[in-house]
Amino acid sequence: MNNDYFTIIYSDDFLNHKTGAFHPECPERLTAIVKGLKEVAWCDRLSWISPTPITQRDVIPYVNKIHTTAYIQRVEQIATSGGGMLDMDTPVSPQSYDIALLAVSAWLDGVDQVLNNHHPAFALVRPPGHHAIKETGMGFCLFSNAAIAAYYSLEHSQVKRVAILDWDVHHGNGTEAIVENNANIAYCSLHQFPCYPGTGKASDRGNYNNVLNIPMAAGSTLTEYQTAFKSQVMPFLKNFNPDFLIVSAGYDANQADPLAEISLQPSDYTLFTQDLLTLTHRILFGLEGGYDLEALAKSVVATIEPCLINID
Repeated sequence: MNNDYFTIIYSDDFLNHKTGAFHPECPERLTAIVKGLKEVAWCDRLSWISPTPITQRDVIPYVNKIHTTAYIQRVEQIATSGGGMLDMDTPVSPQSYDIALLAVSAWLDGVDQVLNNHHPAFALVRPPGHHAIKETGMGFCLFSNAAIAAYYSLEHSQVKRVAILDWDVHHGNGTEAIVENNANIAYCSLHQFPCYPGTGKASDRGNYNNVLNIPMAAGSTLTEYQTAFKSQVMPFLKNFNPDFLIVSAGYDANQADPLAEISLQPSDYTLFTQDLLTLTHRILFGLEGGYDLEALAKSVVATIEPCLINID
């Protein structure tokens, strides 16, 4: 891979996870992002690769490390029977099982890309994953993509410690629950509190002091987020000293987003990414939430642009 390029793992197949009319986690989220990225001045420096098909990679063993066999089979059964609901927020359509597995494959490809090239990459996928717990999905999420990617990265000889930063406006209850018992994985989340799913108290520190939750008040702006980054996020990550960093990149903390009440702007994500690049260039971004299409697309652009500037 030419180091002048930024890798995006994407497939139009991700549009086939159908959530129904008026559901905020819709296929149009991805089409908006793709359109936005293809219109930027530096679009020729983006390398679009397709995820490894699930017919060529058996991702079930990786998913099974995180989720119970009964739950995996339940998602498959709902899909093959024509679709249904895991809960009131989380639909499973006829193709959702295969698409969720393909999303996992994309995240795993992202890990490989970053570790092979030593530059950031972005897994542009749906469905999202950070609310999915061991026994079930919830909150639009089917499989815990970030947690699966974290455990997978630890199988690489060059990775002994991996950190996950979750800047989605909602706390990644699933990710935290899955990784808090592993001393080699750190989890840090900035999230509106109180807000769905009601978890993420600052007092929750993990079994190895490897969890940092930073509850943010409704109405918080860049000023509050930059303070949190400077005083908490970056010291926590630097102290953990990860060999690899995963970002659960949700963009529903934007002021324009309909599902929360944080007041960030798309350009703010440039500043967050710049901070992370001072720590490491081994960063995998993976899409989580973000439901205002324009703000979502602009935020992904703002996240990627500083990575290109920092590529040698």
